[in-house]
Amino acid sequence: MSAPRLRPRKELRRERRRKAHTCWDHLYAAPLWPMHGANLGTLLRTCDAVGACLAVPRFRWVPDALDRGNTLRRPSCVHWSGDQVRWLERMRERGARIVAVELTDESVRLADLPPARTPTVALLGHEQSGIPPEALELADAAVEIPMVGTGHSLNVAVAGSLVLYRLAGLL
Repeated sequence: MSAPRLRPRKELRRERRRKAHTCWDHLYAAPLWPMHGANLGTLLRTCDAVGACLAVPRFRWVPDALDRGNTLRRPSCVHWSGDQVRWLERMRERGARIVAVELTDESVRLADLPPARTPTVALLGHEQSGIPPEALELADAAVEIPMVGTGHSLNVAVAGSLVLYRLAGLL
């Protein structure tokens, strides 16, 4: 058995997109109740990697957090939600499926979540209090990320990244 071959940067650049994607209106990461700015930058990078958009509220600190945390060289697709619940209602009216990343009685395991075949919102809640009940009522499905350790949950950037990769069909 031979050792893995490291792929040179030049080769990787040839295989990847040369410019930033515009809004494909297919997959959205929606941390609508963010707690930590660093997580937004990390999630924005994941959105770029899977071809998703990021939807965030216009809290006073969010634009600065995105500017600071965005390590990409090109602009990313960011949607500003305004009122979070109203934004979710508008997405449902447009036919988007809303998948809440939350522990509920009906949650499916991440491994059982099918890739998104229609426009889909990955709804992420506050890191301490989760998704508010009025927003959770708008969800079409809920997904949980199984954990064997002692923690109650992953941070929003890690959880959102795992779910986005799964919804994009890359896992």
